[in-house]
Amino acid sequence: MIGTLGTLIWRDVRQSYASGGTWLPVVFYLSAATLFPFAVGPDRELLLQTGGGILWIAALLATLLPLDRLIQPDLDNGIYDQLITRGLTDEVIAFARLISHWLSFGPPLLLAAFLASGLMGLEGASLWTLLASLAIATPALAGLAVIIAAITAGLKGASALGGLLLIPLAIPLLIFGAGSLSNFAGNALLFLGAVSLLLVAMTPFAAGAALRATRE
Repeated sequence: MIGTLGTLIWRDVRQSYASGGTWLPVVFYLSAATLFPFAVGPDRELLLQTGGGILWIAALLATLLPLDRLIQPDLDNGIYDQLITRGLTDEVIAFARLISHWLSFGPPLLLAAFLASGLMGLEGASLWTLLASLAIATPALAGLAVIIAAITAGLKGASALGGLLLIPLAIPLLIFGAGSLSNFAGNALLFLGAVSLLLVAMTPFAAGAALRATRE
């Protein structure tokens, strides 16, 4: 089972990098970061005050882009049915999808955030806080994407519906993530870590149940 799981994760990661599922969110993220300074002007203080929040919003919106590629293609091709016949449970399949999606989504987004922070004038402690908050939250964002993709698999207008479902669920991550960049952050990173851990722990069970319902 472990060998099959590793093969599945590697296949998903390779396909994501090859098909553009990884690079599209990165391009979107960098584009949003590039356009924002042109919209608000060269006011450095304004960019410092709002730049971190904008980068967090861009990260949340970038999560929406690969939703239709996470579950639906493998369902259409019968991949998940084959994995079930090999003894893998829906929860294990969902856990593998979570890991592979984070590997293809999280590290590239962190690299893009590092580059984009220069456009916002973020440096020093603010830069490292932003990167730390995104590093903590990207597994949860990946988990939410997998859950929503599993719930909306096979539905018409799944991408639009996925956005409507994902954004409200991701609001706690946005609040604590963007809040960690303020002067009164307090324990925002700790709360962000707790919410992220909870969402990651829920992902295999919620997405697995949705996959099982889709097959039935």
